[in-house]
Amino acid sequence: MKIGIFGGTFNPPHVGHLIAIESVRDQERLTTVLFVPSATPPNKQEGTIAPAADRLRMTQLAIEANPNFQVSDIEIQRTGISFTVDTVNALQSLYPEASISLVIGSDNFLEFHTWKSPKEILARVELIVMSRPGFDMRQAQSEYARLAKVVNVPPIGVSGTDIRRRVKLNRSIRYLVPKAVEDFIHHSDLYR
Repeated sequence: MKIGIFGGTFNPPHVGHLIAIESVRDQERLTTVLFVPSATPPNKQEGTIAPAADRLRMTQLAIEANPNFQVSDIEIQRTGISFTVDTVNALQSLYPEASISLVIGSDNFLEFHTWKSPKEILARVELIVMSRPGFDMRQAQSEYARLAKVVNVPPIGVSGTDIRRRVKLNRSIRYLVPKAVEDFIHHSDLYR
């Protein structure tokens, strides 16, 4: 069994997340991708993030049509600051027979050396970096660049920041997020 871990705030989860991670799942022949919404990300400003329970529910709604995607609430149940190394260790305990990969975007990889215990993460899992247009691995002036596997994904011009801005301005987010996520945002009055 090959499991990919795809963590993030998912504030909100959008089609860019789904298209990119499906591309990685297909290329790397991952059996399952676990979407792991963070409880309290160490690098995000509070006040701009929807409640963890809402982000968890939106992520569940976003992935429900893909049998190869699952959502894990492991970070939300743990509460506190969400450190990837803790999540990796916990998921390895839950799936001891699985081959586990951590999937991150190239923007996150540029900061990977600042994460808590990056060497321990790399000792436990394969690191897959989703390449974005204009990304050159040489930009990652890090000892970890040679240990990461770079996978090209389709360029998608969708961002959570833009979606939240559109909601605040009462503009359409149709086709930027799955319909169920769009409905949830509107019914829960998020991002106003």
